[in-house]
Amino acid sequence: GGFVHSSIPLSEQVLRDLGQRSDAFEVSVTQDLSLISAQNLGGFDGVFFYTTGELPLSSAQKQALLDFVRGGKGFGGVHSATDTSYTWPEYGDLIGGYFDGHPWTQVVTIQVEDPDHPAVRHLAPSFTILEEIYQFRSFSRERVRALMTLDTRSVDMNAPGINRTDGDFALAWVRPYGSGRVFYSALGHFEETWRDARFQQHLLDGIRWMLGDLAGSA
Repeated sequence: GGFVHSSIPLSEQVLRDLGQRSDAFEVSVTQDLSLISAQNLGGFDGVFFYTTGELPLSSAQKQALLDFVRGGKGFGGVHSATDTSYTWPEYGDLIGGYFDGHPWTQVVTIQVEDPDHPAVRHLAPSFTILEEIYQFRSFSRERVRALMTLDTRSVDMNAPGINRTDGDFALAWVRPYGSGRVFYSALGHFEETWRDARFQQHLLDGIRWMLGDLAGSA
């Protein structure tokens, strides 16, 4: 419903490959929103968004997705999944925050906050990557468990477009949602990111966590 990232086709293939190589899950890729329904979701263990803009979901579809996660299933998103459904506040609550600009696109250092969590364990204590770095609004650490955050020493904190005043630029988190699990990573803008083995492991273990296959505190 918004900006179409050039990395979407690659992302689809990477997610399929991750599921096949790990033998942990099968991936069905679609841009057909009609498949989000109470009946169809019953055949899945998780839903993962790489979306933008206002998705034309009906009230019944929105409720079906929320009920799906609350009932014990997984929900995840990457990068612009937070740049999605601003007019549906329950979605912002589900995923944990909304995109509020990207002040930096450069090589940055990212610090791992929770080295015990499987989604970021292999990245600890920190790593560098070229990325488009998001900041967020409607975000609170009281509602999520942050997994990694921008090391602000690696960027210009006087750059235009910085809206946060607390210096908190969390870039991946998890949270419980009813009986379900939510995983979000802000990385994934570039095709190079999707080809990065570190990012692929991050997604694989994050998705396995959201599906309940791996232990880790939310």
